[in-house]
Amino acid sequence: MKLTLPQLEQHLAQAAWILKGPVDAADFKVYVFPLLFFKRLSDVYDDEYKKLLEESKGDEGYAVLPEFHRFIIPDGCHWADVRATTKNVGAKLQYAFREIEKANPDFLYGIFGDAQWTNKEKLPDSLLVELIEHFSEYKLANGTVDLDMLGQAYEYLIKKFADLTNKKAGEFYTPRTVVQLMGRIIDPKEGETVYDPACGTGGMLLNCVEHLRSHGKDARTLKIFGQEKNLTTSSIARMNMFLHDVQDFQIQRGDTLRSPAYYEGDQLSTFDCVIANPPFSLKKWGDDLWIQDPYGRNFAGVPPAGYGDYAWVQHMIKSMSYPRGRIAVVLPHGALFRKGREGQIRKKIIETDALEAVIGLGPNIFYGATVAACILVFRANKPDNKEGKVLFIDASDQVRVDRAQNYLEQRHVDQIFDWYSAFKGVKDHAVVATLKDIAANDWSLNISLYIEKISGKTLPSVEEATKELKNSLEEVWEAETELKRLLDGFSLISK
Repeated sequence: MKLTLPQLEQHLAQAAWILKGPVDAADFKVYVFPLLFFKRLSDVYDDEYKKLLEESKGDEGYAVLPEFHRFIIPDGCHWADVRATTKNVGAKLQYAFREIEKANPDFLYGIFGDAQWTNKEKLPDSLLVELIEHFSEYKLANGTVDLDMLGQAYEYLIKKFADLTNKKAGEFYTPRTVVQLMGRIIDPKEGETVYDPACGTGGMLLNCVEHLRSHGKDARTLKIFGQEKNLTTSSIARMNMFLHDVQDFQIQRGDTLRSPAYYEGDQLSTFDCVIANPPFSLKKWGDDLWIQDPYGRNFAGVPPAGYGDYAWVQHMIKSMSYPRGRIAVVLPHGALFRKGREGQIRKKIIETDALEAVIGLGPNIFYGATVAACILVFRANKPDNKEGKVLFIDASDQVRVDRAQNYLEQRHVDQIFDWYSAFKGVKDHAVVATLKDIAANDWSLNISLYIEKISGKTLPSVEEATKELKNSLEEVWEAETELKRLLDGFSLISK
């Protein structure tokens, strides 16, 4: 019987709940994701073994031949072997993980991360037995759970952990609708290369795969590349690719700004689609190394030590292929108008005429952060009708406002994408500005400089505004006098 999405989501959430107490919420992912992946590998292997056994009419030697399996699971390293263990369970798990990684060096090396499974103070045998029994409840083979559903449940768990740990915007989980909007904007095509220099758990890369699949195209022709600094997160990204049946991909672990993984000689590798939500205003990002960057990523200047936003932008521009390369990157709003060194860098980047659009998103749509963000879109070779022009979109009202958080819904994504595709002015929402217009604003990309939202009202004159301010001040003074009178009266009663 096939699992439903709510069943699977609840099942994964319960696994995290079992860990609650001895394990911090921030570390749930370190343990839950490797177990989920291990169970998935074992169940898929079992399915393959069963089919091969049927094909060969019971020939077990034939059914275990490595060339007929996507992955090798060495003897004693199957989920069932670990499940049969009741003492030193952590050591058995760790052994199984390392042997599977060694048996599949091209695909799985280091994929299970570096969690301390043998720490019995944190993970006693009783807890691990309970956790393994919980995961044993359902089969996670292809016949039991759809690939897309497994991916959706996976995203649910990623979001759940982001909520539990109150991660900062963009640090761990980007709302799916924001990712979808960016994927629609860069519109990856069959046979193209896609790169995310701050790939996290791989959500943006996977969206590009799903974008092709949803249009009936062959997503297997995409070549996927990502880099992620955090070991656990990079491992999760690789697991995520496998769980979504993505085959042609590379996820490298490392610090992109200090040590990019993809290069040829002294040139960065270039890609057709570059998409990212890098850490906002990253501090100590490696500015000292960029003074003499061997890849020429400082072509517009070296950003300040406390703001790495334009380091990411310059890296992405240098990673964009010509002539069909395009970029979509999420940045904090401050990157649009901060002055000083960033202002000088922004000026030089705008002067290259690669910037196509600036899209301002609504506030509080990123998990655990109220900060408003924007999307910058670059194109290596803009069409003639867009040369010397930049589209500004104010989509700040395109959200569903909720008590704790706002949500960018599908209808909002559709509307924003329609404005982007039209590349023309829309009252209160979109303006096409020339580079001359932007130069007149001292190269600021602050959206409010280009789109004045008056919402149908006329602005008051200076005299009217002054009168209104005076009236408001008088009301404040009257309220203060009344408050003093009440406090004095309270004081007399107290005596």
